[in-house]
Amino acid sequence: MLLLAAALTVIETLTIPANLHHVQGIDVEGDTLWVSSVDKEAKKGFLYKLHRPTGHILAQAEVHDGDKFHPGGLTLDGDDLWLPVAEYRRASTTQIQRRDKRTLRLLAKFDVNDHIGCIAASSNRLYGGNWDSREIYEWSKTGRHLSKRANDTGTRYQDMKFINNQLVAAGLRAKGKGAIDWLDPKSLQTVRREELETTDRGVVFTNEGMTLRDGKIYLLPEDFPSRLFTLNWCQAPI
Repeated sequence: MLLLAAALTVIETLTIPANLHHVQGIDVEGDTLWVSSVDKEAKKGFLYKLHRPTGHILAQAEVHDGDKFHPGGLTLDGDDLWLPVAEYRRASTTQIQRRDKRTLRLLAKFDVNDHIGCIAASSNRLYGGNWDSREIYEWSKTGRHLSKRANDTGTRYQDMKFINNQLVAAGLRAKGKGAIDWLDPKSLQTVRREELETTDRGVVFTNEGMTLRDGKIYLLPEDFPSRLFTLNWCQAPI
């Protein structure tokens, strides 16, 4: 077993057989894995539904809309998936999409006048980080803007979830270093941090997709061949 941090150990590594382009966000439920990705050259964004034990694609959808073709970190919310699809540049625009987790069909959308790179959902609101998550937004689930606050943690979040009344966000810090942060959603203060380094391919473990489910952390940091790392949370249950 590979020891990553005091509480984190890789217990399973799955190589996904398909080329998912440049992977972005993930979420997991049971044997299902959802992945967002971007093909920069083709200017297309994708959402995939995969069989998690094998990595085989069960369904896929193109999610781009004109100049907006960069999907970011996604989040599972009951029967829905929330997904930001932005222009591929800082300080641009984003379409926040709500999609059916089974069919990947678009159900609703709203626009944001910034590049949103990751999103999380609580019971009554959405949280999103802009480019490098320098600022954290809050919206109602109908798209009403509630707040925008500075992210002072020093972690450039790539994927974010709302779990046990905390924001859990993963991203990059100094060169070759990354972290998973647990944040108080009211203050955005760091409650806990686990620092991680790189895979054996030299990619920071928190480079892209991250989620927490059933006492495990899942990370998808690499492009083709993409590997899903399952980590055991040894210190305390999540």
